[in-house]
Amino acid sequence: MDLEARGHSEHPEALRLWLRLLTCTQLIEKQVRTQLRERFDTTLPRFDLMSQLERSPDGLKMNELSRRMMVTGGNVTGITDQLVTEGLVERLPVEGDRRSFRIRLTPLGRQSFDDMARQHEAWIVQAFGSLNLAQIENLHQLLGMVKQQNSQVSPDSANNPPPEENP
Repeated sequence: MDLEARGHSEHPEALRLWLRLLTCTQLIEKQVRTQLRERFDTTLPRFDLMSQLERSPDGLKMNELSRRMMVTGGNVTGITDQLVTEGLVERLPVEGDRRSFRIRLTPLGRQSFDDMARQHEAWIVQAFGSLNLAQIENLHQLLGMVKQQNSQVSPDSANNPPPEENP
């Protein structure tokens, strides 16, 4: 049973929408994870780490990588160790800091990531294939509004709904 099936007709539409968004996200992510494993013998976390490094050609410190990926340093270290062993990333010393190093894609890692990224893009495009361009743009705009609203909500105000307006 997917998350959306938990919703009932008596639930507010916003809750039902939330469950649909989660369900769609999980279904697409499952497809991407499966395709990465079958086609490239890799995982989504490895792809995500390489994606962060692709955007930073000079490399990133481990703590920057951890923050960007929103995972613990231990998770980043484990993935990095595997990728170093495979020759896809390298550790570079940080000048003036003997305890730190930057992680950077190797040429082999960059080529490998480029191949995966092209295919990943095609999978995402395919996942939204039932929508036309106007529908995709409309959905993107609407979700942008939700994102903006919730980016401005403080944790305190989330627990206290705004007072009702007087006419």
